[in-house]
Amino acid sequence: MPMSGETGNLKDRVDRVVKEQVCPALQMDGGDIEVLDVNDGIVRVRLHGSCSGCPSTIVALLMGIEHELRQRIPEIEYLEAVP
Repeated sequence: MPMSGETGNLKDRVDRVVKEQVCPALQMDGGDIEVLDVNDGIVRVRLHGSCSGCPSTIVALLMGIEHELRQRIPEIEYLEAVP
């Protein structure tokens, strides 16, 4: 578990990873992602643009984003997409 001295709360850290590591690739394909909430290790996100229309794309995308977040922020348990 990360030490309490890390900068920012959990949602801020998730936002930073998403903005720096995830958004650029999504935006190149006409999509985007919004972090709505982080609570008890669950990250709730909303997909926008071309990413929000295809169910199989959403599942693959969420798995990749969840993997990226869990590698960088061990407190994250899973990702949940909301409409």
